[in-house]
Amino acid sequence: YAELNAWLADRCVAWAKANRHPETPEQTIWEVFEAERPRLVPYRGPFDGFHAVPAAVSKTCLVRFDTNKYSVSATAVGRPVEIRAYAERIEFWQDGRVVGAHARAFGRGATVYDPWHYVPVLARKPGALRNGAPFKDWALPAAIERVRRKLAMAPDGDRQMVDILAAVLEDGLPAVEAACAEALSEGVASAGVILNILSRQRDPPPPETITTPEALKLRLEPIADCARYDSLRRPPQ
Repeated sequence: YAELNAWLADRCVAWAKANRHPETPEQTIWEVFEAERPRLVPYRGPFDGFHAVPAAVSKTCLVRFDTNKYSVSATAVGRPVEIRAYAERIEFWQDGRVVGAHARAFGRGATVYDPWHYVPVLARKPGALRNGAPFKDWALPAAIERVRRKLAMAPDGDRQMVDILAAVLEDGLPAVEAACAEALSEGVASAGVILNILSRQRDPPPPETITTPEALKLRLEPIADCARYDSLRRPPQ
């Protein structure tokens, strides 16, 4: 569509420059347009055109639209959402925020997943990470995928991997990927180490040393005399 619109705009401009205006033949259509341009309403951006309908969220975090199903965040389960269907994408809104967004599917009977929508559910069912439909062929960043393969051999590997993925919701994907890469560089792949790295990164840096301006420095510092407090212990005469 972008290429087609660009080609169409070029053709319109070329035609306007090559043809005379029907009411002012001494000028081309383009010249008249240029003269009128300062008086035109400024372009405010693309029109937000969508088809909105209410919908229910299933217990499996899915919303049906047309003949297809789309996943939404697990936090949206139990309350209705507003579907905003655009020409090329579909969004799901709840309480004024987006709880799901996908490229629009035009086939029939398709189920479109976003695995990140189901990460909170994994805290209760970590085994779903291996066999759950939303996580099939999940393409994780390279460092996180390496950690996942290493943890697959550990007895509690699923639980550890779920803890790492849950950290993405708080720290963001780039930070977790960097923490995984750092842990792997040290020859370690465990949730404890990776979460510790993330925790250190969240700690605020030490406060900067404040240099006292010369005008605020004391010229005569008071002399501490703690002995004067002894007078408070003496009984009154």
